[in-house]
Amino acid sequence: MIGLKGKNALITGATSGIGQAIAIRLAQEGCNIAINYRKDPEGGAETEEMALQKACQNVENCGVKSLLVQGDVSQESDIVEMVNTVVEEFGSVDILVNNAGIQADSPSHEVTTADFDRVIAVNLRGAYLCARETIKHLLSLNRPGVIINISSVHEIIPRPMYISYSISKGGMENLTKTLALEYASRGIRVNAIAPGATMTPINQDWIDDPEKKAMVESHIPMGRAGSSEEMAAAVAFLASDEAAYITGQTLFIDGGLTLYADFRETWSA
Repeated sequence: MIGLKGKNALITGATSGIGQAIAIRLAQEGCNIAINYRKDPEGGAETEEMALQKACQNVENCGVKSLLVQGDVSQESDIVEMVNTVVEEFGSVDILVNNAGIQADSPSHEVTTADFDRVIAVNLRGAYLCARETIKHLLSLNRPGVIINISSVHEIIPRPMYISYSISKGGMENLTKTLALEYASRGIRVNAIAPGATMTPINQDWIDDPEKKAMVESHIPMGRAGSSEEMAAAVAFLASDEAAYITGQTLFIDGGLTLYADFRETWSA
């Protein structure tokens, strides 16, 4: 992709799944990568520390620099420190990928305020605060930049039992558009991708169960789930100069899931 070599990218929640695939793909395109993680590896399990080391190694194998930056995106102070750390180490943040996200399942009438607030704090408020701090940095240097939000098909498809998640992704659509409109004249582009069903560790439950997997894929016109690498490829395009005239858009990467799969056959004559 044109215009990515030598850029500095900060990716939240980048140690596994789609975030990790984005880190690797942008590294392959020549970006230096700041990998955000939430927990402290020194106080966590050995397997987590190994995962962090592997994430860095995967990036450095591409011949670019990597940086681990600890921070909980639901905490404003963590976000401020995280962005400042990347600027100090790399000199700038040219690309922000808001990938960190969580979900909690429960009947909507039983959702606790604490669980609701926790999902919104990570998925939506955290994305805004990361964008805010990055935009402040870019404006201070009077330089262009790119922000990419990792949304979901559930920004437009209601998802019963996941009310806070659906609200957070619906809000992310407007977050993307509002920031794009407000800062377009300053050379800051803001877009989003909206993955459908994707083969990631968070979905291992249905991936490993043939019956559940078949049920999930029956709703997808293309008949299969997507891969993390396919999501990462779209991010690389939107971050590159090849997408220089694109802002305020959400790109749905879903195998046709948002095309109303149940209407593949006519319901009436």
